[in-house]
Amino acid sequence: MPESETVMAFDFGEKRIGVAIGETLLGQARALATIAESSNERRFAAIGKLIDTWRPARLVVGLPRQLDDREHPFAARCARFARQLAARFRLPVELADERYTSVIAEAATSGDKRKLKARLDAEAAAILLQAWFDQRHVLPASRP
Repeated sequence: MPESETVMAFDFGEKRIGVAIGETLLGQARALATIAESSNERRFAAIGKLIDTWRPARLVVGLPRQLDDREHPFAARCARFARQLAARFRLPVELADERYTSVIAEAATSGDKRKLKARLDAEAAAILLQAWFDQRHVLPASRP
């Protein structure tokens, strides 16, 4: 039986950080939380609580790219956030392409626009993590 790992993903933003969780065995992601703390120390404290609760084996951080695959201006901030996560929590951190995650999350989410912003970031993180799972899913070889 394949070994299962818990994976936590982050959709990093200056105002909010969306967080999603999933298991490699199931290959399914779900939105977990949105962190809307203003100071870095509070943000990392909130992330630390989630990591203590869920015990992920690895972390995934969304890396924005341009449509033509060039690096987005915000990508350096996301990469820095990923390095900070790795240093603080001593977990492997991977960067994953997050193109369209916010657009897809917004299209898939309905409700009160004020409450929507808080959910969108977590949903975007779930879409990011689901894509990460889907890229790593290997189907067994089919037999004739």
